[in-house]
Amino acid sequence: MKKICFLITAMLLSVATYGQTAKSVLDKAAAMVSAKEGVRASFRMTGAHGSTHGTIAVKGRKFYATTPQATIWFDGKTQWTYMKNNDEVNVSNPTESQLQAINPYNFINLYKKGYDCTLNKSGKDYVVHLTASNPQTKIKELFVTIDKTNHHPTQVKLLQGKKWTIFDITDLKKQAIADSQFRFNSKDFPTAEVIDLR
Repeated sequence: MKKICFLITAMLLSVATYGQTAKSVLDKAAAMVSAKEGVRASFRMTGAHGSTHGTIAVKGRKFYATTPQATIWFDGKTQWTYMKNNDEVNVSNPTESQLQAINPYNFINLYKKGYDCTLNKSGKDYVVHLTASNPQTKIKELFVTIDKTNHHPTQVKLLQGKKWTIFDITDLKKQAIADSQFRFNSKDFPTAEVIDLR
């Protein structure tokens, strides 16, 4: 009986350690992405509505992303989306799930509460699988692939509703970014129609 109790305790402790390891891997990746000065990267996004590519700059909760179709600024509260094909800017205050669908680095806030995480290893990468504790959560599941050597996130795959979106991330580097880069400047787009959706 003592042997069985010991084995059960050892298994429970190893599961707890495994969960802490997944969290510690995410903590290291989050620390990299949350660099005080900011980070820049290139990305490819693939989802139910096709795919696109572009660049992203992140500083804390703020981000600035460009694709062939659009440019997006988010200053931590307000988001401006400039649609190149019709020369219009939509202004909104996005929800967390809307931000996750646009910003692959939003996982740095998501995983800290409301998700259970497990860790797997795949070659030179860690793959952290996050599942929502609450079935009503809009983002049900995430897979975050993190390079073992430098803790750079290289892929974020998320399930929103019944649709998967995949962000492949390359060329991640720390870089000083001015706060003004995260706000839309109407002087740069004098002919754009601004539509306030707030």
